[in-house]
Amino acid sequence: MTRKRRKQKQQEKRAARLRAKKQIKKKVKVKKKEVVPVPHGRVYIKASFNNTIVTFTDLQGNVLAISSAGQCGFKGPKKTTPYAANVIVEDAVKKIEPYGLKTVDVFVKGVGPGRDGALRALYAHQFDIQAIHDITPIPHNGCRPPKARRV
Repeated sequence: MTRKRRKQKQQEKRAARLRAKKQIKKKVKVKKKEVVPVPHGRVYIKASFNNTIVTFTDLQGNVLAISSAGQCGFKGPKKTTPYAANVIVEDAVKKIEPYGLKTVDVFVKGVGPGRDGALRALYAHQFDIQAIHDITPIPHNGCRPPKARRV
């Protein structure tokens, strides 16, 4: 096989690859999501010692919006502050505006400092809060505690 022939084959392969890429790109079509109004939903606030996460769902549990301290740009010990919880709720509320959510049931989990800040932020955004449930897991004499430190 001569050099010319080899070069020709390489060029043909490149051209075939490019044509295949163009065909693949043409086939992909993005559909816009239809926003169905959700008048009543749930808010889950998970406030741990390391982070605060707020999730808005409909009554079936389908997530409408989720936001966390890290997602809002907080790092390190600032993630658990009440101010961070306030910013998290504001971010999540912006995401659910198209759904028209008005009344919510709030489920709070955890004992972190962000739980009260998140609740205050929900009140500030004029949500009609129907119920507040504390779903923090409580051990019923579960794990054996570590032995006492001798100092």
